[in-house]
Amino acid sequence: MEKDNDMYRSFAGVYDQLMADVPYDEWSRRLDDWIGQYGISQKGRSSEADLVVDLGCGTGTLTGLLARMGYECIGIDNSQEMLTVARKKVVDAPPPILYLCQDMREMELYGTVGTVVSVCDCLNYLLTEEDLLAVFSRVNNYLYPGGIFIFDFNTIYKYETVIGDTTIAENREECSFIWENYYHDEEGINEYDVSFFVREQDGRYRRFQENHYQKGYSLETVRGLLERAGMRFIAAFDGESGGAVSDESERIYVIAGEAGKQ
Repeated sequence: MEKDNDMYRSFAGVYDQLMADVPYDEWSRRLDDWIGQYGISQKGRSSEADLVVDLGCGTGTLTGLLARMGYECIGIDNSQEMLTVARKKVVDAPPPILYLCQDMREMELYGTVGTVVSVCDCLNYLLTEEDLLAVFSRVNNYLYPGGIFIFDFNTIYKYETVIGDTTIAENREECSFIWENYYHDEEGINEYDVSFFVREQDGRYRRFQENHYQKGYSLETVRGLLERAGMRFIAAFDGESGGAVSDESERIYVIAGEAGKQ
């Protein structure tokens, strides 16, 4: 995920525990299917066209799954703490993955890549259309001719109607949390106040808090920004069903293509 470094400093150590229910296996299979259907990257090869970048990779769980499928992967995240966890996973369970600590708005690669993926709310941490446009432009610049960008985003509907102004709490053995949402209608920003209770080795729990901000986008806005960045809009799917996008879609997947290179 893309975020402020300080925001995720404490969170990195417990991130995988809190994301234990996230269907990473399903996501990786879905991405693999779309790369095969729309993209150019192939497994078991290492040319520029076959490189896959996981943008906002967090602790590298999804990156590792794609790498074990046979893709040569690069993980990029703005949190050095999250990448420290990701790099340890590579040591424990190769294949090797190159991890880079970069702001996605200022991404710099050594050459072009065939595929860029960014899932699990990463782009919702970009709070202005200008920032979103900057990312799309960077991705288009580094995509190999014919390459694709697969990403998801939470919709305005989700923040306004589904999770805005709600509280979520879970009690787990090693880490519990209270997650309070506040939707700021005028700015279109969803604020998360999260209190974590982490079990220490002596059995006592340590409490710490974090504050996060995300912004929902409409498919119309995202498509317009992709086109302004010079990319080709290819397809969009409802994040839950994998079918057509509706007014009640909470998460949307988009596939966009590189344009402008020969």
